[in-house]
Amino acid sequence: MESVDFFQVFIIIIILIMTLFYIYFRSLTSSSAAVDTDMPPLREKYDVFISFRGEDTRDGFTSYLHKALLGKKIETYMDYRLEKGDDIGRALLEAIAKSKIALVIFSKDYASSTWCLKELVHILGCKKSHGQIVIPIFYRIDPSHVRKQGGLLWRLKKRFKGSRDEVANWRAALEEAANMAGFPYSIQTGTEADFAEKVAQDVLTKLNRESSSDLRGLVGIEKKIEKIESLLCLDSPGVCCVGIWGMGGIGKTTLAGAVFNRLASEFEAACFLKNVRENSEGRDGIYHLRNTLLGEILKDSFNINTQCIPVHIQNRLSRTKALIVLDDVSDPSQLEFLVGYHDRFFQGSRIIITARDKGVLEQKVDNDKIYKVEGLRLDEALQLFHLHAFKNIESPTTDYTELSREVVEYVKGIPLVLKVSGSSFLRCKSKQQWKDEMNRLKQFPSEKIQGFFRVSYDGLEENEKEIFLDIACFHKDRNMDDVKVMLDIRGFSSSSGIKVLIDMCLISISKRNSIEMHDLLQKMGRTIVRKECIEERSSRLFSAKDVYDVLKNNKEAARVQAIFFEELNLNHADFRKIYKLRLLMAETYKFRHENFSLDLPNSLSYLDWLGYPLKSLPSNFSPENLLVLHMPLSQVGAQLWNEGQSPVNLKEIDLGYSKHLTEVPNLSESLKIERIDLVGCERLVEIPSYFQHLHKLTYLRLAGCQSLKYLPKMPCNVELNDLSHTALESVKYDVFISFRGGDTRFSFTSHLYEALCREKIETYIDDSLVIGGEIAPALRGAIERSTISVIIFSKNYASSTWCLDELVHILVCKEKSGQLVIPIFYDISQSDVLKQQGSYALAFCQLEKRFIDSIDKVHKWRDALTQAANLSGFDDSEKTEPEASLVEKVVEDIWTKLNCELSSDKGPVWN
Repeated sequence: MESVDFFQVFIIIIILIMTLFYIYFRSLTSSSAAVDTDMPPLREKYDVFISFRGEDTRDGFTSYLHKALLGKKIETYMDYRLEKGDDIGRALLEAIAKSKIALVIFSKDYASSTWCLKELVHILGCKKSHGQIVIPIFYRIDPSHVRKQGGLLWRLKKRFKGSRDEVANWRAALEEAANMAGFPYSIQTGTEADFAEKVAQDVLTKLNRESSSDLRGLVGIEKKIEKIESLLCLDSPGVCCVGIWGMGGIGKTTLAGAVFNRLASEFEAACFLKNVRENSEGRDGIYHLRNTLLGEILKDSFNINTQCIPVHIQNRLSRTKALIVLDDVSDPSQLEFLVGYHDRFFQGSRIIITARDKGVLEQKVDNDKIYKVEGLRLDEALQLFHLHAFKNIESPTTDYTELSREVVEYVKGIPLVLKVSGSSFLRCKSKQQWKDEMNRLKQFPSEKIQGFFRVSYDGLEENEKEIFLDIACFHKDRNMDDVKVMLDIRGFSSSSGIKVLIDMCLISISKRNSIEMHDLLQKMGRTIVRKECIEERSSRLFSAKDVYDVLKNNKEAARVQAIFFEELNLNHADFRKIYKLRLLMAETYKFRHENFSLDLPNSLSYLDWLGYPLKSLPSNFSPENLLVLHMPLSQVGAQLWNEGQSPVNLKEIDLGYSKHLTEVPNLSESLKIERIDLVGCERLVEIPSYFQHLHKLTYLRLAGCQSLKYLPKMPCNVELNDLSHTALESVKYDVFISFRGGDTRFSFTSHLYEALCREKIETYIDDSLVIGGEIAPALRGAIERSTISVIIFSKNYASSTWCLDELVHILVCKEKSGQLVIPIFYDISQSDVLKQQGSYALAFCQLEKRFIDSIDKVHKWRDALTQAANLSGFDDSEKTEPEASLVEKVVEDIWTKLNCELSSDKGPVWN
């Protein structure tokens, strides 16, 4: 019992001793802390530190300034204590160092406070060490007085005899600060409250500039910001609207946000309305967005659920200079509802709209105010990728440099994809894991990335969706004109659809006119089609495996209209079961099945088979629906189809580099044919004579046809410029006849042509009936390859621009290559041609009216007529001898000239 009492007493004694110690130490700490009782609590970082002489301005200007800064949500440090003593506390020095901007309020007695002077020295030290912004305010004092401070500093010098260096530092600090750009205030400046508001606005602008200049992680954005600022024309009056356009993930929102942060402080109000497309969905979504916009601009709350904004609110809007960003707009109606016409806002307001669809922007924004955001350059893309793949290490080890480059070249500079993929590579700890992740990215891209791209696809109309999927499956990197033909055959509206896809940044057109699509977009499109294939509702097959499954296993393919495959591993391919098939594209130039057989559906309109392995089309195939037949590098022979298989609607045929082709397949009934490509057909010997009747033919390619020696007469519109590596390279005409068809075609000209042919004189005569337009390339080539040009001037020759252009070109050849020119004045005098009199005067009266905007061309025609009329020729204007006699004389003259001009070896001739 006694032991228990002793223990209790011991415990009480211990508690008393501890209590005494606590009271003692508490008194010590409270006395030391008393110095800082009015000190504001330190924060991690401040926007502004205010240095001021309390007795001068604490309850006046400084309080106004502090209130204005707080009103703008600017985190401000202001020391509320009355300065006592000479040493400033450590907490105050720390507050200065942690502030972005220091405001120094120079007043009458500022320099009499050593506390203020030590603050100033420390502020300027922070400016030098880490770029702190210093703004001097000269409150009712001239900057020159601050700069000199003669008498006051002399008194301080006496007071601090042992600290002359410190006084010298104060003097230097005052001079340095007084030389800075700042704000002078006097009674004439205005009220102190207004002046404080002006300073606070300047501080806010500088803070916004400072924050927007911190663009870490936003690689390559600075120049884009500058471009948007220039488009905004910030110094111009009126309301300006700028569009930011680009594909998903390219950085439109990031760019708009950076511009907004930099400029918002320069406007009375600002609103960044994010995700307009997504947030406008739902019954009241668009109303909520508009209420948010009005609330941000007018600093009020609204619940307006009507189509129109009330007049009194509209009036408030029209008096507010605002900066507005509408992010990710997807429909013109969203723009109309949210911002309406420009007069809704005050002069100087600026509106920035981001969208994936250029067509949406064009409804509101002038075309020259739409900025397309391009992908990052390779070096920028590598930098951004490294920031996310290597935890901010911008330059990885050499081992990973090439691996990084491979990823970046695949992604092609899309910031969002670079960030997402970079984060996935962050988990890879070895080169093999990197390679595995790269393969996964190519085969199975991130769902986040796919989902971001899918938004653009889902926003398309049905026609554009189908075109997008066709391009993803079949047409990437193909010539756009060829792709349009295939899309039209499929029943799509190709021109309008391609424009929409370009506007949506889902495709682009290269300088060589081919269609380009990002690899990840192509992967997304093919993923959509594969899903349709699994559900047996796809109209496309684009892999050999899928085609094999359909043909070999009799899978359902009733919807399939377009097929592409490579190296099909089948002995017999029966495409007839795919009875809606319209496009068949294949690449089988490595195909080695000797017993391969094929059946095609009669629905086929487009057949493009590189390395076609058979000598002819299937005998049971009816090609009457066939519009395009491309079979380069094929095994086809002369008889591509039987007599009963004539492709009457065929417009294009390409049999280039078909080494077994010795003659052109029968195209005599293909009167709609426009393009024929036979390049590199080394065994091709001749072109059929019926080619002259293919009047729609404009393109004939024969380069590399080494065995080709003869050509028939060609339609006048055919373009035949490349005869390289053929025996036709040296082909020339003896005579070219220029004439006015309506005047002499069936009389003098035909008689002359027949007489020349009887004498085996190779003569070119244009048989086509020409109405307007410029002379065709084939006609120019015929003139250039002729030894003599005969010009038959007739009554209406000068009324044909075709004839006049021929004449000009003939005289050019005379000048350049010494071509002989023989004029014949058939039923018009030489003087009428020379001086453009009579019917020629009437003709030129009309021509000068018709070509009033290109009168130089008319002058060239006049000069050509004058020059030709002065040449030696034949005058039959008086009809003094029979026409047959004139023809005989002309032929004899030509024969004589040819014998003088031409060598005996004339080379290949035209039949």
